Amino acid sequence: MDRQPVLEGDRLTLRPLQPDDWDALFAVASDPSIWAVHPSHDRWQEPVFRAFFEDAIAGGGAFAIVDMASGAIIGSSRYGVPEAEAADEIEIGWSFLARSHWGKGYNAEFKRLLIAHALQHYERVTFQVGIDNVVSRKAMANIGGILTDRTCRHERGGVMVEHVVFAITRESFASGPLRG
Repeated sequence: MDRQPVLEGDRLTLRPLQPDDWDALFAVASDPSIWAVHPSHDRWQEPVFRAFFEDAIAGGGAFAIVDMASGAIIGSSRYGVPEAEAADEIEIGWSFLARSHWGKGYNAEFKRLLIAHALQHYERVTFQVGIDNVVSRKAMANIGGILTDRTCRHERGGVMVEHVVFAITRESFASGPLRG
C-alpha cells in the first residue's frame, strides 16, 4: 500500500507531509486547546511538537491536511507502519485539526479518505485513543469506530497512558457512511 498518496475529498486534500510544512503545521499545533484532553497535552510546545513532526517525517505515512477553499494546512494525520503479526490491519492516528474546523465534518472527511484508501489493502483499520480522551472517543463513535477489547500503553509527557483500540472493518465501513 502506498502510505502517502494524495487523497482528495469534497473540502480537503491530504498530501504527503513535507519538511517545509513545519511553520504552517506548528502554527496550528501551537494552540494548547487542541491538546487539552489529549494524552500528549504538552504537544503545543515547540520542542515537543518538533519531535512529533520529525518522527512523522522520518516514519513516512504522514499527511498534511489542506483546506481546499483556503489552501491552508489545517492539521495532520498518518498511517502507522504495518506490523507483521497484524498483517490484516493498519493503524491510523497522530491526528489533529485546527479548532476552526472542529464540529463541521472535517474530521469525518479526512478519516473517510484515509480509511477508504487503507481498506483497499487491509481488512481493518485501527485507532488508538487515550482511555480518558473523551473528545477523541466521541469522535471515533461518530465515525463508526467499534471499541475493541484491545488496549495498549504508551508514554505521553513522561507518564504511561492506557489507550483503547477502535476498529473499522471493510464490512462496517461499507454498511454506512461516516458521520461528522
